[in-house]
Amino acid sequence: MRELHFLGSARWVGFAIFVVALSAVCIQLGLWQFHKLDDRQVRNELVREHLGAAPVPLEDAVPVGDDVESDQEWTVVTVSGTYDVESEVTVKFVNRDGRPGIDVVTPLVLEDGTAVLVDRGFIETLRTNERPDDLPAPPDGEVEVTGWLRVDSAAGGQATFVNDGQVRAISSRGMAEQVPYDLRSGFVNLQEQSPTSDGLEPEPRPDLGQGPHFFYGLQWWFFAALAIVGYGWFARAERQERRTAAARAARAAASTDDADREVTPAR
Repeated sequence: MRELHFLGSARWVGFAIFVVALSAVCIQLGLWQFHKLDDRQVRNELVREHLGAAPVPLEDAVPVGDDVESDQEWTVVTVSGTYDVESEVTVKFVNRDGRPGIDVVTPLVLEDGTAVLVDRGFIETLRTNERPDDLPAPPDGEVEVTGWLRVDSAAGGQATFVNDGQVRAISSRGMAEQVPYDLRSGFVNLQEQSPTSDGLEPEPRPDLGQGPHFFYGLQWWFFAALAIVGYGWFARAERQERRTAAARAARAAASTDDADREVTPAR
């Protein structure tokens, strides 16, 4: 143990404290990623239940005045009304399978005078800041829409506010001042419509994979283990260096003693 007495020096004590703190942080970050994995698995199961259930009327899922909650997202709903093309907006800078484009969002005015935003789908366009003029038109008259209920975007800043007929993210709150009627909370990703219309690609099914959380968690725990192993490696290297220095000093001392004996005259 005497060979390890250097571990009690201020430099090595500080190093040990740093390694313990770093390892603790990495372990907590790993646990955080595994908790996120658990949350995602629970969320995925809820989404599967919603997508596999029969459609329900929008009014039953979210009555007028209620907000769409996160645990209601991806519920399959049906709603009937008339599209208000004059208040239509596009979501710019959308990407779908690596293709640039836009989503077309049109308010659907219901019988009670309120409206719900309907994301009618995606169309590929050039990656520009200009809104296209030749957007596919929705059907005239009353339509019946079946789609996925979505929560308002949580994007901050001006992303949800209409600028030159465009937004960066969909939110009923952001569009509330742009229409002459009350907007219901959230929006609907159109999947089916009667009568039908062509030209737009519906939203694809959500990704229900586990994501990178498991491997990120392992990665953080690997960093924690690496810090501890690194401490041991440096300590071993220091001990070996001290052993080598001590052996060198012992040999030098022995050589000096031999030299002294050789030059000392016999009496």
